[in-house]
Amino acid sequence: QVQLVESGGGLVQAGGSLRLSCVASRHTFAIYTMAWFRQAPGKEREFVAAIRYKGTTYYADSVKGRFTISRDNAKNTVYLQMNSLKPEDTAVYYCAADYRNLDFVSSDGAYNYWGQGTQVTVSS
Repeated sequence: QVQLVESGGGLVQAGGSLRLSCVASRHTFAIYTMAWFRQAPGKEREFVAAIRYKGTTYYADSVKGRFTISRDNAKNTVYLQMNSLKPEDTAVYYCAADYRNLDFVSSDGAYNYWGQGTQVTVSS
C-alpha cells in the first residue's frame, strides 16, 4: 500500500509563494504518475498538475504559468512550486499517485493512492 505524505502548506499573502512536497513510501514498483489536486470549501476536488515518471507535465489552465510541478524519482518525491498565489488558490491540496501511466491524468478517479492533504490559505 503506497503511503503519500504532503507538507509545505500554510498561510501566505496574495502574490507570495509556497512549495508543497509529497513523499511516497511503501511502494513496490516505480510510481509512474503523480499529481496534485485541490479542494476549496464547498467545491469539488479539481485537478492542478500532474507529472509522468520521465517528466512530462500537465497543468490546469487556472495555474499554468504560476505553478510548476516536478519530481525527484530517487527521493520518491513530487513538488509543487506555487508562485503569484491568489486568494482563489486557497484550498486543501492533495497529492495523488498511481503505478500506471495514466491516460487521463486530470481525472481524480484514475488515481489509486492519495495523501491526507495540506491546507493552503492565500490572504488578500
